[in-house]
Amino acid sequence: MPVKIRLQRHGKKGKPFYWIVAADARCKRDGRYLEKLGTYNPNTNPATVEVKLDNAVNWLEKGAQPTDTARTLLSYRGVMLKHHLNGGIRKGALSQEDADKKFAAWLEEKEAKIQAKKDGLTQSESELRVKRLADEKAVSDKRLADAAEAEAAAEEAAAEEAAAETAKAEVSIENTAEPISEAPDAEEAPSKEEAAAEEVVQEDAKETETAEEPEDSAEQTEASQEKEE
Repeated sequence: MPVKIRLQRHGKKGKPFYWIVAADARCKRDGRYLEKLGTYNPNTNPATVEVKLDNAVNWLEKGAQPTDTARTLLSYRGVMLKHHLNGGIRKGALSQEDADKKFAAWLEEKEAKIQAKKDGLTQSESELRVKRLADEKAVSDKRLADAAEAEAAAEEAAAEEAAAETAKAEVSIENTAEPISEAPDAEEAPSKEEAAAEEVVQEDAKETETAEEPEDSAEQTEASQEKEE
């Protein structure tokens, strides 16, 4: 029975999660499997790979063939290196102690690389967070400055409007004060008319007197003539 070490998909849509399994090559990808050897989570950064080292090496030694992706994941966790070292031991090229030392050194170096990557990602995330906060602060300061400028402009416009209204009020007061000052002239006008009327009355009186004087003189002449007779 041909055995393959491959990935079996789990998880939900958009966030896949894989099992590393040893399964019959004739079975469906997500069908029955012989043994679960580990997990692969690509949703984290860096990706999380967990493998049962001895079980995976055991299946490789039995002739199981990993797929390309599975081979990459097994190499990431040192399964392929362990399988290679075991082959050297069987051939007599290496002792078990030397193989264990090499594998331990590789694991230490690999863990250091993974930790350095995590630290770098953490630092970059911190820098991005600081930059984002600075950008947000700049936007907030700009918004406050714009609001203050708009408020100052509104106050200035209100002050100008108040000054214009005050000027209009002063002009209206001056306009209303002018007729008041002209009122005495209006009062004087009737007095002039009264004086003119009095003059007319006096003239009429004089004319009447002059008209009466001839009559008196005529009566006097008649009286004198009668006396003479």
